[in-house]
Amino acid sequence: MDLGLKGRTCVVTGASSGIGRETALQLCAEGANVVLVARGEERLTAVTEEAARTGGAATALPLDVTAEDAGRRMLAAAEQRFGALDVLVNNAGAAKWRDFDQVPDEDWRAQYELNVMAPLRAMKAAIPPMAERGWGRIVNVCSTAGKRPSAAMAEYSVAKAAELSLSRLFADRYAKTGVLVNAVAPGPVEAEMWMEPGGLLDQSMAISGAGSREEALAEAGSKRPIGRLAQPEEIAATIVFLCSERASYVAGAAWSVDGGTVQVII
Repeated sequence: MDLGLKGRTCVVTGASSGIGRETALQLCAEGANVVLVARGEERLTAVTEEAARTGGAATALPLDVTAEDAGRRMLAAAEQRFGALDVLVNNAGAAKWRDFDQVPDEDWRAQYELNVMAPLRAMKAAIPPMAERGWGRIVNVCSTAGKRPSAAMAEYSVAKAAELSLSRLFADRYAKTGVLVNAVAPGPVEAEMWMEPGGLLDQSMAISGAGSREEALAEAGSKRPIGRLAQPEEIAATIVFLCSERASYVAGAAWSVDGGTVQVII
């Protein structure tokens, strides 16, 4: 299936690992031009080089997306390198497992900055020129925790719920201009955020009392109707579709990509 992304210019945040990495790779494989954004320059450079070998063009932009000028800098990088920006994927994120009462005020604020203010600034910078041209795609990578709050990730859940609301507001505002804004809500993904030492898998072990990482991973997977955690490329495939010409009548959606975890019909 031709997704109509050849020659389109895309910005992907949190692109150095996990869902962001896979999204950048798949967009490049469709012939898109991709600006990969993340804080860690060494890893970002490696992923950018990998993406460029898949068929599209890729460039790295080391950047903290919570900086007040991050949205403008991402737009400028896309325009300077490729001429225009057509697609924005707000994917950067981070989470911790811990008891609700252990979350300090600064972490509540940090999650709001990362999951609400950063996407807000990015969309405010990116959307006006898209609207002028009559075509654009925004995908905000949210979480099942935004639909059904997790007591083990309280501040993350609240921020992701706010991001879902933010996505809907922008979708309603800009759909008639040809700029389609959507969100995806993944469940746990077998990627760096979960799997790296000290990540969510190890944190879940400390709370659940699981005897090994394998046991903890199996337990986490068993809670999903599909029986396992997602692979990052599975989430990325949905994101890339929403970025495409084929998603021409999808606006304001919050697609669950969670193996059936959040059992709602809306």
